[in-house]
Amino acid sequence: MTTRADPRLDLSCETSGLQPRPPGTFEVLAQAPGSPARAGRLWTAHGPIDTPCFMPVGTYGAVKGLDADDLREVGAQIILGNSYHLGHRPGAARVAALGGLHRMMAWDRPILTDSGGFQVFSLRGLQKIDDAGVSYQTHFDGSRHRMTPESVLATQAALGSDICMILDHCPPADAEPALIRAAVDRSTRWAEEAARRRGEILQPGQLCFGIVQGGTNVALRREHLKALADLPFEGLALGGLSVGEPIPEMHATMAAIGPEMPQDRPRYVMGIGTPHDLLAAVSSGIDMFDCVMPTRHARNGQLFTFSGRLNIRQARFRDDDAPIDAACGCRCCARYSRAYLRHLHEQNEPLYGRLATIHNLYFYQQWVGALRRALRFGRFEALRSEFSSIISTVYAEGAAGEGTVDGVADAALAAPEPA
Repeated sequence: MTTRADPRLDLSCETSGLQPRPPGTFEVLAQAPGSPARAGRLWTAHGPIDTPCFMPVGTYGAVKGLDADDLREVGAQIILGNSYHLGHRPGAARVAALGGLHRMMAWDRPILTDSGGFQVFSLRGLQKIDDAGVSYQTHFDGSRHRMTPESVLATQAALGSDICMILDHCPPADAEPALIRAAVDRSTRWAEEAARRRGEILQPGQLCFGIVQGGTNVALRREHLKALADLPFEGLALGGLSVGEPIPEMHATMAAIGPEMPQDRPRYVMGIGTPHDLLAAVSSGIDMFDCVMPTRHARNGQLFTFSGRLNIRQARFRDDDAPIDAACGCRCCARYSRAYLRHLHEQNEPLYGRLATIHNLYFYQQWVGALRRALRFGRFEALRSEFSSIISTVYAEGAAGEGTVDGVADAALAAPEPA
C-alpha cells in the first residue's frame, strides 16, 4: 500500500551536507532510460540548485506578497528577477549600493535575472532596433534609454544575480519568417559580443546563459543552437516560446531541440508554463523553467490542485469549510477553509493573495519535486505514464480546469519507490 511522504520531504532537494563546488559546475545525477529527461545539480555562488526546478518570478525583487521565509517554506531553490524593471526602479546602482539584490531582499539562495530584452521588444512603437542594440522609451515615464549586449550584463553585474541572461531579439509569435531570421542573426551577433565581454563586466562567480531563438522553426532553432553551443556560456536557454504560438507547436519545439542542447550544461526554457508544459519540458530534457502563472492565477482566484483549478470566486465555496486540497501540506491548506479564502478574495483583502500564492507555489514545487524524485529513483516513465493523462486533461490548452480534489493528490505526492 502506498503511503504519502511527509510534505517537507516532498520539497527536499537533498543538498544538505554537500561539499561546495565552483559556480557553474553542472552534474547530471540521473537520466531516464530511453528518454532525454534527467535530474541534475547546478552550483552557483549562493549554493546548489537541484534540477528539474521551477523558478518563481519576482519581477521587482519580490514574489508578490511573499517574503524570503515564505519562499523557502514553499520549496523555492531559486527565484527570477527582471533587470529591465529593477534597472530602472530602484536602479541598478542603488541596488548595488544597498549590497546587491540578495541583501536587499534578504534572500540567501540563487537569483536569475533576465536581460530585460523581452520587455523592451514588447514596447511596440516605443523602441527602435539596430544591429548594435535597441533604443527605447520606458513604458512608465517615457524616458529614453539604450540597451546593448554590454549594458544588460553591466546591469546584472550591479544587481549581483547568480545567473545572468544575455540580450537577445525575441520576435512575436506572429512575426514573418524574414523577421524571425533577422532576429536569429542579430541574436547571434549579440551573443558573440556578450561572450567576448562578459569576463570584464560580470563579477567573479556570476554565470552567464545564452539564449536560442528561432520561433517554432526547428531547422532555424538547430542552426542557432549550433552557433551558440561553442560560446563560453555556463548554460543555454530556449527563448521566444509561450509568446502566442499554439501549445502543441511549443511542445514539439522543446521535444526537438531540448535533447540536442549540450549535455554538460543546464537547459532552460523561459516563460513556461502550465503543469502540462512543465511535464513536456522535463520529458524533453529541460532542467529549468519559470512562469508568472502560479502567482498571477493565485491573485485572480485560480487555485491549482492535482484535479484541476478551483475558481475560489464561485458562490459554491461560500460555505465550504474544507481546505483547498486536503492532501496538500502547505500552510494555507493546513489552516484555512475555502469559505474563508473566498471571503478574503471578495473583500480584496491582501491576506488572500499571500495565502493563495503560498498554495499555488507549493503545488508547483510539489509537482516538479515529484518529477525530480522520480528521475532520481528511476521511476520517471512510470510517473509520466500515471499522471500525464491527469495533468494533460486538467491543464492542457482549452481544458476547463475545474475539478474536485480527491485521491489523485494523495497518489501524486506518494514517495517514489526505488526501482
